[in-house]
Amino acid sequence: MGILEKISEIEKEIARTQKNKATEYHLGLLKAKLAKYRAQLLEPSKSASSKGEGFDVMKSGDARVALIGFPSVGKSTFLSLMTSTASEAASYEFTTLTCIPGVIEYKGANIQLLDLPGIIEGAAQGKGRGRQVIAVARTADVVIMMLDATKGEVQRSLLEKELESVGIRLNKHKPNIYFKPKKGGGISFNSTVTLTQCSEKLVQLILHEYKIFNAEVLFREDCSPDEFIDVIVGNRVYMPCLYVYNKIDQISMEEVDRLARKPNSVVISCGMKLNLDYLLEMLWEYLALTCIYTKKRGQRPDFTDAIILRKGASVEHVCHRIHRSLASQFKAPAPSTALSGWA
Repeated sequence: MGILEKISEIEKEIARTQKNKATEYHLGLLKAKLAKYRAQLLEPSKSASSKGEGFDVMKSGDARVALIGFPSVGKSTFLSLMTSTASEAASYEFTTLTCIPGVIEYKGANIQLLDLPGIIEGAAQGKGRGRQVIAVARTADVVIMMLDATKGEVQRSLLEKELESVGIRLNKHKPNIYFKPKKGGGISFNSTVTLTQCSEKLVQLILHEYKIFNAEVLFREDCSPDEFIDVIVGNRVYMPCLYVYNKIDQISMEEVDRLARKPNSVVISCGMKLNLDYLLEMLWEYLALTCIYTKKRGQRPDFTDAIILRKGASVEHVCHRIHRSLASQFKAPAPSTALSGWA
């Protein structure tokens, strides 16, 4: 039985198993096995040929945004509207067959936007060159999930499932669990909060499934078995995602209002160029960028050339951006002071 068949069997068993106290250990083991097989599926084959064209392009600009979605939802049209790059757009599926980069110039920042080929159901297993598309998405700072507003919630749930299965966690934070394998001493388990989803026995069973018999585990928040497995695997990517519903000119006002009120969502129409300015504002907020303006002593600030940094950056980061030797010569009492209000 191949890895895909094993994954399918475990998914079917999880679906038909009732969730209650009696089955929580069994479900925890199944989820651990499922995560192991999915990790094996993503590993490149040693016997595979090195031939083939990759999608990734050199990272440039102040931030990178990946544009993903099913075929014919308007990704290429969006790229052409927001950047000076012309991406081929047509009414048939799979118009875009490779990664096409563009640059959005906004508030003095250069934001790299990647138009990725449309992915289909089963992309995580390699269908439709899906693994290459998802691999590029893992390198982005923000994911824009382009959805067809005329097709309801079907596309969103399918895409979330595909990304979840390859270790991309959308709009989630890293679980606050301390985990450190040891050479001996068995498993040391502690928690600073009351756990309602995980128990010491379940944690031990999951660790044993990964052949880990000596480790230190500390739960600082009430996490699920899935989140604990993510900590063990250690290669999960946590990134913000903006759900963009295109083609709102083809649905009712009531449906537009419903979609616009959903969390992390923006409604637009590329065909009629509706709400694109608000989408840029939301993208800037999700990227958490800030503009730093410098001034010479005795002169007015230069507002034409900004230094773009992430929010929470320190004065030391600014020094490094200006010149690598400046930080060592900086004589401020607290060079790691955060840049609050310097936007």
